[in-house]
Amino acid sequence: MPKETAVLVNVELKEAERSDAAPPLEELRRLSATAGARAVCEITARLDSYTPATLVGKGKAEEIGREVRRHQASLVIMDADLSPAQQRNLEDATGAKVIDRTRLILDIFASRARTREGELQVELAQLSYLLPRLSGRGAAMMQQTGGIGTRGPGERKLEYDRRRIRTRIIKLKQEIEAIKRERAVQRRKRAQIPLPQAAIAGYTNAGKSTLLNLLSGGLKSVYADDLLFATLDTSTRRAKLGNGSSALFTDTVGFIQKLPHTLVAAFRATLEEIAQADCILRVHDASSPMLEQQKEVVEKTIGELEAGEIPALDVFNKMDACPPMIAQALRQKYPRAAFISARTGEGVPELLQKTASVLSAVWKPRRLLVPAGAGELSSEIHATCLVTGAEAAENGVLMLFNATDGTWERLKAKAETLD
Repeated sequence: MPKETAVLVNVELKEAERSDAAPPLEELRRLSATAGARAVCEITARLDSYTPATLVGKGKAEEIGREVRRHQASLVIMDADLSPAQQRNLEDATGAKVIDRTRLILDIFASRARTREGELQVELAQLSYLLPRLSGRGAAMMQQTGGIGTRGPGERKLEYDRRRIRTRIIKLKQEIEAIKRERAVQRRKRAQIPLPQAAIAGYTNAGKSTLLNLLSGGLKSVYADDLLFATLDTSTRRAKLGNGSSALFTDTVGFIQKLPHTLVAAFRATLEEIAQADCILRVHDASSPMLEQQKEVVEKTIGELEAGEIPALDVFNKMDACPPMIAQALRQKYPRAAFISARTGEGVPELLQKTASVLSAVWKPRRLLVPAGAGELSSEIHATCLVTGAEAAENGVLMLFNATDGTWERLKAKAETLD
């Protein structure tokens, strides 16, 4: 199938701060390529203010239309969110299909969904986005054109009237709520395993899935690719830490600047894995020219998920592709971080040591005398803690283990009742 040809339009206000670290259109270029479009022209619209009718103003809309005709482009991708009216007006002005950043990301998510859970979450996000845009003209145009921006629910479902769309949204929310309850059960089962839990979070395409595959023994059981949003579904694997103990590592969906609110809401059940972890590995692409902006987005998103207080370790990946001067500057700026290449394995032993150190602040070393005959207490320690040793004592067994504060207080209280 031939790629759609697209005109890319970056929209920004003149008074806004500009980043010199990377071209403004770099990320939009990658997003459009991931969606299957071939960029034939790039335009930056520097505006004094946004225009209600077209966002960019009549003159700039006409310029975009001229470039569409000159390059015979079939698609305009705006690096901003458009209202339904702005989208229709721009389509009238340019003679091409127009989609905004949110629609582009939703389309990529639709092409990446590989499980029933992922499909449900993407469909909910898309229908929530499409509902206010389902005028008769808009629906008809989407059915006629097809291509990027029309994946997911499909043409037949786009023929629903608003009432049926709302009914479908309610049904999807109910199914996702059931998934959320199932995830809670899975988390409780994992919590019964006496192992710390680490969430691998970060910007899309930072190498999170590749890292999880490496930590779990190099088995490529988790899909990984050099693509934006290659992974939408969480995966959990057990891995050895630097101190000889083990932990459960969970891969999560990648973040991006201006992540659509409809996606955040739809993927809430998936993203909650981050908020339930004992520590977070914040994985960054050290070779990216947008590293600092991406790092800021990761930290902000984790905060919005109410996980900002969870102990975290910055992990700079792709160091093998990072220029030496930049690598040295990063090591000086972030001395507590881990610097690795998930592709080559470089720095992974140091990463595991530092992860063990972060987790030790949560799963702290404990010592508890278990009286002779207190088999129930001993069983609970083995079931809920990471036992590291045991020593014979005069009145029982001195057990050595790692446990969270809550577990420790509960066990200590039980031991006191046996004295």
